Amino acid sequence: MTKRFYKQVAVEERADGRAILLDGRAVNTPARKPLLLPTDALADAVAEEWRVQGEEIDPGSMRLTGLANAAIDRIAADRGDFERDLAGYGDTDLLYYRAAEPEELVQRQVDSWDPPLAWARQHFDVDFRLLTGVMPRPQPAETLERLGAALAARDDPTLAAFARTVPLSGSLVLMLAVDEGAMSADAAWEASILDELWEEHLWGEDALATASRAARKADYDAAWRFRLLSRGAR
Repeated sequence: MTKRFYKQVAVEERADGRAILLDGRAVNTPARKPLLLPTDALADAVAEEWRVQGEEIDPGSMRLTGLANAAIDRIAADRGDFERDLAGYGDTDLLYYRAAEPEELVQRQVDSWDPPLAWARQHFDVDFRLLTGVMPRPQPAETLERLGAALAARDDPTLAAFARTVPLSGSLVLMLAVDEGAMSADAAWEASILDELWEEHLWGEDALATASRAARKADYDAAWRFRLLSRGAR
């Protein structure tokens, strides 16, 4: 960690965005590009992350700043690679892989995973191939094309949020449903950890697994907050 080198944090509105000022000097991204935020809400939240740092700067606690850096340095610089990587989840989505038994788990998956798949079928006019077990089965080419097109239509901040939430959840379908307002972020998270919760139901809680899940949830929540703030919501 780096020792804190500034006292005052401020936001400055510019023609091309809002800058974060540390003792009057604008913050840059790791790639030395200006850290410019699209909305007052996001700029205020990022500024607060810098403001609450102690004697040392902890980058791990600055999730919104990290996402903003990623949107500028990585997403905007090479959208194509990110779109292709995320579109790959359309072929291996968590929701496709179903248990054969026990019946209680099978039914939980049906209840939790079938509704977002039904929404996606109707919303994107696609179909999905479901399977039992872990062996992959290719999805229809048209499905992959349309899910890829849905990703391409997202702006850079949303794609940055997806780059975090899709791997964390294992599901592109769930994240598209959240982004389109078809389900809440919390409901999508619960659906994504259904199998983990089932194992916990069977064998009891494991402290390390619970701590890991809490850390992943914090990253997940920050990514969705970043997406909302980038659109001006608070």
